Formats: sequence, C-alpha cells, structure tokens
Amino acid sequence: MYEQKILCATDDTEPSEKAVTLAIAWAEMLKQTLTFLTVTDGSETRFTVWDQAKIESGDLPVDAPLLSALDRARQAGLTHLNCVRAAGPDIGQAIVTYAEKNHYHHIIAGSAGRSGTARFFKGSVAGDIVVLAHCPVTIAR
Repeated sequence: MYEQKILCATDDTEPSEKAVTLAIAWAEMLKQTLTFLTVTDGSETRFTVWDQAKIESGDLPVDAPLLSALDRARQAGLTHLNCVRAAGPDIGQAIVTYAEKNHYHHIIAGSAGRSGTARFFKGSVAGDIVVLAHCPVTIAR
C-alpha cells in the first residue's frame, strides 16, 4: 500500500503532541507513510531530511520534537517513517512548501486555539496551513 503520505508538523507543544497521536493512528490504520516535520528559524527556506533508510541505519535527527514523535511512531509499530527539519522565516509556508514539493496527500498539525489579540500579534500557523495547503488539512486541538 503506502502510496499516500501524511505530513505531521510537530514542535513539542501540547497541541502538536495531539497531532502526532492522530497522525500515528491514521498512518497505522490507513497503511500510509508518515513524515514528521519541525520548523526552525532561518532567513531562507531549506530542508534537512532523514528518510527511512537513514533512520533504520541509526542516523537520527537531533531535534527533540522529531525524536519524540519518531519514538512514539516506532513504539506503535510503524516502519514507513521520515523526519524533516525545515528552516525558514514563515512556519506555515515552510510546512506547505515541503508538502507540495514532495507530493503529500494530507497535513496534520496542532493548534493552540489563540483568539483575539494573541492571534493578532502571534498569528496562527494552523490558519496559515489551512489557507495555503494544496491538500486536506486536519488541525488537532
């Protein structure tokens, strides 16, 4: 199977932990490849990828959110896994750019549920993903 791919954004916050849980369940149930992605600051958008072969050989990412998600997915018995560190000035745009360029079929992310002035000043990564994405998006809260 493994024809379709799920991309799960994670950053070690409670909402993203819910997204990781959901992504693992769906990847397991639907027999789909699962990729975890975290975004760091950067002036230009670029990606570092740990594919299934690298992960199996023990070449693991150092990013805590990726290691945590990867460990949880492995404990659930998943084997078709990848990890990505994206760097860029816009978190939502970096997630969607990676998903588009690599033909992902579904994006899963968490949302803190900000509203009012907090949303105005900090923005909404989840909202940006929903607006920009080329594919279905699931937001876990």
